[in-house]
Amino acid sequence: MTVESSLTFFVAIFIFSITPGPGVFAIIARSMTQGAKASVSLSAGMAVSDILYLIMACYGLAVIAQTMEGVFLAIRYLGAAYLIYLGWKMWTASVSNSAESDLGGTPKKEVASFVQGFMISASNPKVILFYVAFLPTFMDLTVLTSWDIAWASMLAFAALMMGLTLIAVSASQARRMMKSPNAMSSLNRVAGGVMISAGGFLALRS
Repeated sequence: MTVESSLTFFVAIFIFSITPGPGVFAIIARSMTQGAKASVSLSAGMAVSDILYLIMACYGLAVIAQTMEGVFLAIRYLGAAYLIYLGWKMWTASVSNSAESDLGGTPKKEVASFVQGFMISASNPKVILFYVAFLPTFMDLTVLTSWDIAWASMLAFAALMMGLTLIAVSASQARRMMKSPNAMSSLNRVAGGVMISAGGFLALRS
């Protein structure tokens, strides 16, 4: 990839990362109730899943992904159910519990958050088809080297994390401005509703 194509690729992936979808909604909900730091593992899980799809696209494995449609469908429903469950927990959370979340997550919670993010992105095998159509614009897939794939993966990961972090920080600002118990309770319900909606969208989309 040339410098120009690398920069264009980075910008395109950045725009892709902030496009509304279940992942973005999940990050908004998490950041509104727990702050931007609580969304780092969630964002990383989504980014890693996307990178795996990018690598599969580079190696021409889109057909394999399509033949595993049943597996992806099961993952999608599991991910949707988990999002709805988390949304309900946010909706019913007490203000004191929301405040305690400022202390940060345990390693176990961070791993669970990473897996959640990974499942959200992994549940959509159409992402690999996006990369199959998208990558030829920036590189010749017939003469790819391992370095080309590694460079594209690093660019994509950086762009995805930058975009998702921007979403998380922006959403967390609403939380900073709402300090009263009533405001925090309303914020919990808004975030819970967003998370439940994301789960419903993930389950019902074609």
